[in-house]
Amino acid sequence: MRINRRAFLLTAFAAACSRREDNEPLRRAAQYLWSQQAADGGFHSTTYGLLRSGQSLTPLALNILWHVPAAVYSPTAGAVDRAFDFIRKNTNADGALGRMDDSAADYPNYATSLAVASMVKAKREGWERMIAQLRQQQFSEENGWKREDAAYGGWGMGGPIHRPPDAGHVDLSMTRCVLEALQASGVPASDPAMTRALVYLERSQNPDGGFCFSLVNPEINKAGEADGRFVSYGTATADGILALRAAGVSDSDDRISKAIRWLKDHHQKDRAPGFTGARESWGAGLRFYYAYVISRAVPNLPVELPLQNDDGSFTNTNKMVKEDDPLIATAFAVSVLAKE
Repeated sequence: MRINRRAFLLTAFAAACSRREDNEPLRRAAQYLWSQQAADGGFHSTTYGLLRSGQSLTPLALNILWHVPAAVYSPTAGAVDRAFDFIRKNTNADGALGRMDDSAADYPNYATSLAVASMVKAKREGWERMIAQLRQQQFSEENGWKREDAAYGGWGMGGPIHRPPDAGHVDLSMTRCVLEALQASGVPASDPAMTRALVYLERSQNPDGGFCFSLVNPEINKAGEADGRFVSYGTATADGILALRAAGVSDSDDRISKAIRWLKDHHQKDRAPGFTGARESWGAGLRFYYAYVISRAVPNLPVELPLQNDDGSFTNTNKMVKEDDPLIATAFAVSVLAKE
């Protein structure tokens, strides 16, 4: 593996070195992320106004930085406590993080799910009401949804409860994050929330084994449609595998083995696969997110990240999914570098 001051190549065969003390790219990336923590304990975007509140970026950064070995980089005293204090202060009475006011919300279900995962790992208290809030957000019978509805079993952005026929925004990434939070908190595979989720996940999987992004919002399926179905692509398929695992499905199950086979057949080390023609730029736009989810879903596949910046951060020159924000790109890069 060639590593220098501005570049590195991470492959599955060299992943073990990411736990060594001499992992300089990981050290510099972690140092950069912690240097961006504000006095209030949060991580606030200076690139995108919606993310300026820090309510989704803070649990994202904290959840990922938790995996950086102390031998590689340790934050200053009190930094972790300040981050958890920020989460606590911004969680409302209903247990939702990411709510600002009636006109704007910083991805509540996503933020709340990541906060739960971080709190469970750190053995912090107070996540129970957050789990209760996430349960209430599922598209289920309790909210008027029927099994035949496209949104049934999934999760959307959060905020006010959606009831038929208005599902709002529903996607596989949000659903995966919530399922991982439920799993982290000890919710068993037999729980109704998990079994309902499997309905949504199974409908999201195509006959080729890959996954689409949304059954509800055609326009956000970035690879488009073909032959009456939404086309499979890399990030959605990796999310599908992680969501199935979180819902209690084993890797020996045909649903996961088919998805892994799709990823192995289509994998590209420097971009998300599944995009062609006019949609090809989406693959580059999802480069960091794909590296993040594929290194978790199928860790033996090689991943190549762009050059590391002088300050230790990473950025994507493609702005299509906000990866030009160094907080987002660097967080995903840290996760990749920190994998065993």
